[in-house]
Amino acid sequence: MLYPVPAVLVVSSDGKGNTDVMTAAWTGNLCSDPVMVSVSVRPERYTHDLIAESGEFVLCLTTRSLCRATDFCGVRSGRDIDKFKAMGLTKEPSRCIRTPGIGESPVNLECVVREQKNLGSHDVFIAEVVSVDVDDRYLDDKGRLDLARADLMAYSHGEYYALGEKIGKFGFSVEKNRK
Repeated sequence: MLYPVPAVLVVSSDGKGNTDVMTAAWTGNLCSDPVMVSVSVRPERYTHDLIAESGEFVLCLTTRSLCRATDFCGVRSGRDIDKFKAMGLTKEPSRCIRTPGIGESPVNLECVVREQKNLGSHDVFIAEVVSVDVDDRYLDDKGRLDLARADLMAYSHGEYYALGEKIGKFGFSVEKNRK
């Protein structure tokens, strides 16, 4: 019941030309210094094999305009179909790793696996973020990701939702009135 969660596209490759993109909702931040994230993947998934072999992956944030591709990449196997080609996604070269990102994603997090743990039905890949690639169109005047402009989406109980309305900020509940 820990919903909603981000719906991300996970790009993986074996470094030999085989690349896949998979949808994941079980992902998140783990640490800020060094920046660490996690993604949980079933061992039978093609993406699992590619990440385990290469030791890297790219987490790509998803948007309203990527909703169809996000869903498709979650219900088709990369063993059977080139999902990049099928969905018209652009392989964007990464800065620090061999695995590409997705050109249509507003944010691509290049990740290097530091640990893999079997937790039952899924293995969790704990990874260090070695580069963050953000499309300048989605940055505000302070260089932060503008959620409304990025039009990000989330996943909850089999459904996708648009995000974007700001309803508060960190610490607003204890701010002194400014008059």
